[in-house]
Amino acid sequence: MRSFAYQAPHDIETAIAAAAFKPDEKVPTRAGTQYIAGGTNLIDYMKLGVARPERLIDVNQLAEPELRLIEVDAGGLRLGALVRMADAEEHHDIKRDYPVIAESLRLAASGQIRNMASLAGNVLQRTRCEYFRETSWACNKREPGSGCAAMGGVNRQHAVLGVSDACIATYHGDFAQALIALDAIVEAQGGNGRRKIAFADLHRRPGDTPHVETNLAPDELIVAISVPAGPWTRRSRYLKVRDRESYAFALASAAVALDLDGEKVRHARIALGGVATVPWRAREAEQALEGEALDEASAARAADAAFAAAQPHDHNAFKIPLGKQTLVRALLETRDMKV
Repeated sequence: MRSFAYQAPHDIETAIAAAAFKPDEKVPTRAGTQYIAGGTNLIDYMKLGVARPERLIDVNQLAEPELRLIEVDAGGLRLGALVRMADAEEHHDIKRDYPVIAESLRLAASGQIRNMASLAGNVLQRTRCEYFRETSWACNKREPGSGCAAMGGVNRQHAVLGVSDACIATYHGDFAQALIALDAIVEAQGGNGRRKIAFADLHRRPGDTPHVETNLAPDELIVAISVPAGPWTRRSRYLKVRDRESYAFALASAAVALDLDGEKVRHARIALGGVATVPWRAREAEQALEGEALDEASAARAADAAFAAAQPHDHNAFKIPLGKQTLVRALLETRDMKV
């Protein structure tokens, strides 16, 4: 690991001032100064030489109470950026009113990591693509213009949705799938003040610039995540299929939230994980279900719609039938929940 400077400011404004970036630093992941909270992703990549910040701004000492609060009321759920994954996972009201969030956190990583990792850091985690992690391989996400070794390499873990000619790396997070399904809002603060960003607009598909991963400015710090209340939040779940039962990334996953009128679907909220380059809202599947009776046949039609635009490569074509079956199972299990 390369040497770096370290600061631990005590308020948000000081942290943002310390993270002031140079005029040519337009991409947060390539800026010389990086924020760090739990460190479960960034430190890993610093050790590998993938991330090379000159300075770390430790946000764990920030004194603002809002950063550590979990608030649930009639209007929805508000999560402070520095809330640890384990604390949100075990929160009684989240488990009762937003089970898809609790399950997505419980099925992520290990207990030790969940005790350390912050919610904001988790949604900003970077891909675990092996060609990104190994600096001897070409990777447009790590070194723009160098190429994508995964295209002709072993790409079993890679994405089939949202891919481009420049990148097929999978977004590996779980929590983000629950957030995008529930229309979450991110509150970010930077040198230009505070703003709200729809979670669906936080991450960017790779396109021609896979190294630009989010729509945050380099000095912007996530301070909170809000989830609006809705008739679908209690009837929700997260299903994750992986190579082993614990401590493994999803081969396919589905976050589902339903508002039912008897057997018919009034509203459906669906996100897919393990199969896409970004947190993936499956709106085509939602549209296929709304107004329909939810049974295995209609769930299968929705799954077909969700993967209609999939683009497989040599080793990951299995993710299409696996992803469809995962979604069908998640829909039927969510339908049958006791709420």
